[in-house]
Amino acid sequence: MDERLRLLKEITDAPGVPGFEGAVARVMEKHLSGLAELSRDRLGSIIAKKPGTATSPRIMLAGHMDEIGFMVTYITKEGYVKFQTLGGWWEQVLLAQRVTVKTKDGDVPGIIGSKPPHILDPEARKKPVEKRDMFIDIGAFSQEEAEGFGVRPGDPVVPDSAFGTMKNANLLMAKAWDDRLGCALIIDVMREIGPGHPNTLYGVGTVQEEVGLRGAITSAHLIQPDVGFALEVDIAGDMPGVKEHEAQGKLGKGPAVLLYDSSLIPNPRLRDLVMDTARRENIPLQFDSMAGGGTDAGRIHVTGGGAPSLVLGVPCRYIHSHTGIIHREDYDRMVQLLVAVIKRLDQSTVAGLV
Repeated sequence: MDERLRLLKEITDAPGVPGFEGAVARVMEKHLSGLAELSRDRLGSIIAKKPGTATSPRIMLAGHMDEIGFMVTYITKEGYVKFQTLGGWWEQVLLAQRVTVKTKDGDVPGIIGSKPPHILDPEARKKPVEKRDMFIDIGAFSQEEAEGFGVRPGDPVVPDSAFGTMKNANLLMAKAWDDRLGCALIIDVMREIGPGHPNTLYGVGTVQEEVGLRGAITSAHLIQPDVGFALEVDIAGDMPGVKEHEAQGKLGKGPAVLLYDSSLIPNPRLRDLVMDTARRENIPLQFDSMAGGGTDAGRIHVTGGGAPSLVLGVPCRYIHSHTGIIHREDYDRMVQLLVAVIKRLDQSTVAGLV
């Protein structure tokens, strides 16, 4: 396993649901130490500052540290755990999945369960089980036993799904590609770019993106960026049942530019600069749009007097589930593209974006 794969494994295996991103922050700090000046905002976002040959413009790369997960809200008298989802979950991907409750006394394994279909009437069996009717079985037989395990209301619950490669070794499986992939990109770009970029580069591991883009607000307020990029997953559509116009990203076909989402209409000159750079570097580029949802760029671009911003993504299958799949070459090409773009963002170029 090479250095880049080890980073991707370490950062995706780390637990970090919204509001509980500390383990991911420690991974980022470990890898960014010596590469950049490190600080945090008061919500917990990690800010890595890498000076170049000029103090401005200030370029902000954002990747959110949080993954979708759950929080313990109640323990039944029989010892089952009821939960609140943190981030967007689709009911169909939840049942029978393993999870880990992170307690003050250590990890407690569990499985998401519900009333079995064998005892449902025929009409009920046709309907998806709603989240409110699910529970987590932690192997306790009473509320007192569950509490003896260390489980308390407010504890975070994380999907249990380890990093791995498929038979095609370029295809990488993991939980939390959304958006540990963006966090890893920040680290790899900081490693690759060297000292000669004509700006000051900020890499930010933001918190609580999945519940309201919150860390992007506070960290961008501190940085006051001149240009912003949200480094994200793109919804891959190369699978049965997906029409090409619904999700255009394909694994192995290069990074993607998001042309629209509900939080951001990207700066057209910045978009064109990225497209031109990709052509110069011979990097294949894909395009996509997303009618719903938003990213950290949606908050970055309205900071201060405004910051031209863009979302760049690596296509990923099965986002917002226990396991997603990305293509290694798409990730590598994204690192190459970001380094090339940042090197072009000098004062005069950024002034010409608005």
